[in-house]
Amino acid sequence: MSSTETGTHGVKDLRSYLAALLDWDSTQLVVVDKEVDPEFEVTAIVDRMRTDPGYGAYPAALFKNVRGAELPLLINLHGTYDRLARAIDATPQTMVDAFSERERTPVEPVTVDRDQAPVKAVVWTGGDARLSRLPILRHQELDAGKYITSAMTITRDPELNVQNGGIFRGQIFSDTEIGFQAGPHQNTALIYRKWQKRGEPMPAAMAIGHHPAMLLAGTTTPPGIGGELEVAGGLMGQPMRLVKAETSDLLVPADAEIVIEGFVDPGKDTFREEGPFGEYPRYYTGVGRQPVFRVTAITTRRSPVYVDVFNASPEHLALGGLARMGFLINRVRDVVPNVTALHLPVSGVARNHAYISIRKQADGEAHRVAFPVFAYSPATKHIFVVDDDIDVTNESEVLWALATRFQADKDLAVLNNSVGSRLNPPTYGYHRDEKGGMESKMIFDCTRPLGVDFPVATRVPLDVKERLDPAEYTRPVTADELSFLG
Repeated sequence: MSSTETGTHGVKDLRSYLAALLDWDSTQLVVVDKEVDPEFEVTAIVDRMRTDPGYGAYPAALFKNVRGAELPLLINLHGTYDRLARAIDATPQTMVDAFSERERTPVEPVTVDRDQAPVKAVVWTGGDARLSRLPILRHQELDAGKYITSAMTITRDPELNVQNGGIFRGQIFSDTEIGFQAGPHQNTALIYRKWQKRGEPMPAAMAIGHHPAMLLAGTTTPPGIGGELEVAGGLMGQPMRLVKAETSDLLVPADAEIVIEGFVDPGKDTFREEGPFGEYPRYYTGVGRQPVFRVTAITTRRSPVYVDVFNASPEHLALGGLARMGFLINRVRDVVPNVTALHLPVSGVARNHAYISIRKQADGEAHRVAFPVFAYSPATKHIFVVDDDIDVTNESEVLWALATRFQADKDLAVLNNSVGSRLNPPTYGYHRDEKGGMESKMIFDCTRPLGVDFPVATRVPLDVKERLDPAEYTRPVTADELSFLG
């Protein structure tokens, strides 16, 4: 895919991205025509694909017939770093630097009239604005119910008059009520508390289905409040187009597939019990009373596609991982410019483990690399710092460096009572045996010591490897050969 990927009138959106993706590799999407139940059947099929070698690309899936719903559903679009990398014209090896560069160059949104906004093609208000018209899923066995998982929720700070975007789970309580679960330290929760102090409902809008840049931007943390829509523009290389909502003064993505508008009640007496829900550590966590989002309108494109993110799956992890990597490498390079790469592996739930390579200048530098990551990413608990000859996207290479360049008595640093993620089951409180938001963290310095005679790693000459393409030399084994091999 090139940077010329555009849709109608040169606008990047979900459809332009899909067209470019399938032009690159048609195996990146499969279609399901048979009717499926929104409770567990969709996610069961996707989960089976994950472990089936016949689906090597772990493709996105378009379900055209979800029981009880009026719209088709697209899931697992963000399920691999490969697909997310292509959204920013990169590869898995170059995507972190590409993301960090684009995040540093945000693009201001532009406002368009409603007749230029595809998301205004269909408007449901009043009794027509029913969530049951959408193919909203129940994903994991013990999820409390059906959940919206793929929306960028847009709010406005009533004091600063700036819009903020974030991604939060939304439990369906009824045809017009959604659980509103924003983390207590997130900007959306801060904005909500300002509306609470005023005693006023908070206007909110949930945008679903756009270029992957929208959700990637929703997982970033720009300085201050707001900035996510600008980051989305930077990632796309063009302004995010916005249009005025139907029932509030919010500006919403004009090229989204669907926008759900509403207000979040300010009074704690309206809170509802929300959860459990399968979260990124792949455990059911986060149960409690939460505010309620009350739906006032739903607007869509013509023939819209509802996009879902499969929670507690590789899609959930990869989507959060890329944005964190792009953000973190900028913060780390502020302190240690000779950092060459950073990777959050899916095996470490794309948060808890960080692999970082450096062109080492001084012994002890691994600590300076690790501290900014711990500061900006509280969920990260184990950091592996390796030399720049290690490909941090290749986990076996990182583990090789751990096995051959690390000695625990010298190269391991342990930090107790650090801020962590409450969603991670082993986090603890002030008293070690109580649940809380702290955890122990470790730095693994897997770099070669400087100033000593350290053996040279073996390798086949790179120019020879690059010149000899296995596809030009190999072929599938035949039935006769298989029989001979037994």
